[in-house]
Amino acid sequence: MTVNIMPASLTDFSGTLMLVGAGKMGGAMLQGWLALGLDPKQIAIVEPKPSAEIAALRARGVRINPVSVDDARVIIIAIKPQDAATVVPTLKLFAGAGTLAVSVMAGKTLGYLESALPCAIVRAMPNTPAAIGRGITVAVPNAGVTQDQRALADVLLGAVGAVEWVADEALLDAVTAVSGSGPAYVFLLAESLARAGAAAGLPADLAARLARATVAGSGELLHQSPLDATTLRQNVTSPGGTTAAALGVLMAADGLDPLMERAIAAATRRSRELAG
Repeated sequence: MTVNIMPASLTDFSGTLMLVGAGKMGGAMLQGWLALGLDPKQIAIVEPKPSAEIAALRARGVRINPVSVDDARVIIIAIKPQDAATVVPTLKLFAGAGTLAVSVMAGKTLGYLESALPCAIVRAMPNTPAAIGRGITVAVPNAGVTQDQRALADVLLGAVGAVEWVADEALLDAVTAVSGSGPAYVFLLAESLARAGAAAGLPADLAARLARATVAGSGELLHQSPLDATTLRQNVTSPGGTTAAALGVLMAADGLDPLMERAIAAATRRSRELAG
């Protein structure tokens, strides 16, 4: 497994990058590519209902819903999985022998994509912090992906955060459960912490502000610190203190670990079911 956290420039990209689906994830990636120097005139967007922000990119030379794209070097598939049956087969018209398709659709396997597209394919699972450039994406290539294409995919996916690569596609179900769905678990922690604070007597609005700032600040500390999560936790915990009392509950045999294991197992199973 390899990781990239320092995306390179896209100023030397040649050909056309075709973005299919410019919703929240596609839009976040698009902004990342532009920030890395990709020429707007090299971008073609297929989006039936472009937002005002996306539509405004026409003035910079971005092609929106073009009739044809003759030189699609990369096709980024960022549509909802339920739209795949309608949209993916139409992309065969744009995919040549040298084209790279990168799919960020949840649940749609390499096998499914290979049955529709005659080109090299990367399947990737990003997460929602990509919206602020702090996402993490796990990607897996099919056998047709060259080293140069993998490097290009690494740069494109790295525009919205860190990138890790795996060789075993089956791992993406657990990836989906941990990092793909993981932001929701963190938001739930903030909700739960706020409710517990209110139950302990704090005004509800104050408890919500304290929980939000604590989760956000702790996440940023974890991001910036060279220390691992275990060490950071230990550094906050004084023997016999208030933190230790709370952790005694959370780290009990029936505490957070077994609960999280059941949650991840449930999400992993559901990911496999959705993939068919």
